[in-house]
Amino acid sequence: MQDPVGKPAVDKQDDSTAVTRSGQSIFMSVYKTKVADQCWLITITWCKNMLLHGLSVSIDGPQPETTCKFELKPWYFWRKQGSKSFVLNGKSIDVFWDLKSAKFHGETEPTSEYYVAVVCDDEVVLLLGDLKKDAYRKTGCRPALIDPILVSRKEHVFGKKKFITRVKFHEKGGFHEISIESKNTNTDHGVDTEMEIRIDGHLMIHVKHLQWKFRGNECVNLKNVKLEVYWDVHDWLFNHGLRHAVFIINSTAPAAFSATPLSWSCDSSEGFDSSGLYEFCLFLFAWKVE
Repeated sequence: MQDPVGKPAVDKQDDSTAVTRSGQSIFMSVYKTKVADQCWLITITWCKNMLLHGLSVSIDGPQPETTCKFELKPWYFWRKQGSKSFVLNGKSIDVFWDLKSAKFHGETEPTSEYYVAVVCDDEVVLLLGDLKKDAYRKTGCRPALIDPILVSRKEHVFGKKKFITRVKFHEKGGFHEISIESKNTNTDHGVDTEMEIRIDGHLMIHVKHLQWKFRGNECVNLKNVKLEVYWDVHDWLFNHGLRHAVFIINSTAPAAFSATPLSWSCDSSEGFDSSGLYEFCLFLFAWKVE
């Protein structure tokens, strides 16, 4: 199976060993940005276990060797505010963060009162969080002329029968709640396993006889956004112990929904495609616990 943005399907075992060992939720966001007319990918990873949170930032430059990553391990042991500098592809990179008042409200990713900023060539090339004025004051740098594009998100969540996440399908839109629930129903022929996928409480996909349709895909529409939903729940049904299913949701929206101009796209395989549509992909690993 190919994933919706034209790359090989995500490996189901990616991050699985670490997640199983640590029992922690992981939330990864990949942004594409421009630095000196070159495309860079910046991955922000939030993690959470029963007690602590952590953050890592990975930056991939235009060449395979231009990759670096730094981690703020569970910040009970780290400063919740600070910065880190390094050189990548001959350019000085600075990462600033302020998490001392961050509000999580039970989520893996902060919801308010924080910022994470990546700076290069005196420009803030990526800025996350709501404390934007504080970030610009701390960095002393100007906003980038072109906003970064959110390419994909990958999330690991834990539950028994129901799994919930919140996501934006395009840059100008609000958050949508996605819930996935598997349940058993009694029929004349015995017990049948079903799966329901809802967005903002509305039933979008209903799969009956899940034990026969444990892999599949459907296309649905949500307010001018086309969604392609792929699922693989084999391990839920046929494996024992801690096990996970994989859901891939690819959204395609008209470019008018985005704040970023088409002219900045430097690779048609991610972000804006050649037809002027904005693409975004969510990878959801749903871990079922007894």
